[in-house]
Amino acid sequence: MKKITSIVLVVAILVVVCAGVMCGCQPKDENTIKLIEVTHSVFYAPLYVAIDGGYFEEEGIKIELSNGGGADKCMTSIISGQSDIGLMGPEAAIYIYNEGKSDYPLIFAQLTKKDGSFLMARTPDDNFSWSSIAGKEVIGGRKGGVPAMALEYGIKKAGLVDGESYTMNYDVQYDLIGAAFESGTGDFCTMFEPAASNMQKAGMGYIVASVGEQSGNMPFTAFMATQSYINENPEKMEKFTRAIIKAMDFVNTHTASEIAKVLEPSFVGTDIETLTRSIQAYKDIDAYCSTPIMEKADFELLQDVIIDAGVMTKRADYDKLFDASIANAILKK
Repeated sequence: MKKITSIVLVVAILVVVCAGVMCGCQPKDENTIKLIEVTHSVFYAPLYVAIDGGYFEEEGIKIELSNGGGADKCMTSIISGQSDIGLMGPEAAIYIYNEGKSDYPLIFAQLTKKDGSFLMARTPDDNFSWSSIAGKEVIGGRKGGVPAMALEYGIKKAGLVDGESYTMNYDVQYDLIGAAFESGTGDFCTMFEPAASNMQKAGMGYIVASVGEQSGNMPFTAFMATQSYINENPEKMEKFTRAIIKAMDFVNTHTASEIAKVLEPSFVGTDIETLTRSIQAYKDIDAYCSTPIMEKADFELLQDVIIDAGVMTKRADYDKLFDASIANAILKK
């Protein structure tokens, strides 16, 4: 009897294990793309227009969106295969390329062409100048990240040098900058929209300048994927890129209020007025790309900024890191 019971138990266990294995081996949905974004911001309006406006749906693909909370984490997710496509700063791809990795991620579509952060002060200042940062502490984000480097580059254009004329604080994790500033750390910090407007609305900080306007045009955020994923999924890549191009066109041909109404579902808890104001702020500095094609001159400026920050010395090859073939094929049709 005991022997029979043991056999039954073993069989039961095997059934459960096999069922689990079978469930885990179910073929994944070929229409789904796992997309990881560096952070969630109105700065990426075309992406949310593509999602909420139905452009991805028109192409027959579903987006499984996750928030990486930093370019380093997004890149790890892409390299490990946990995510298919990443939206982050091109610097992440540059670093991997310079390490000599064979299956380095390729950038296939640029989304924004300026730094999307706004400088926040503790008090309103309608007459702010970048020289006002002298002697102050600025929360800059993760060292090696483009937001921090673009900020430092912009401040340097005003004649100030970190460690001499002011202090850049790199110790605060990117997604904790707002909380750190509100708790009393630093004299200035940078925030993306709509977080910047929400902070101002709460009286915890005040927008005094645009980092993007100060630092100049550069490929600030772009879509990228490993070469193997791109080669193995040509149809998905074309559909994804076409949806983004349609959304870009919408953003560039419609008012901030019209755009806000479309992407409102992606920003639950943020009122339509704040969304509209945030989108207009980015339109005012010409942050949104009108085409996914990355300009070589802008790419080289980005590398200038990174080299100037002392983060790297070796340049990446534009022609090897940016794959314009998918976007160009769509634009020609």
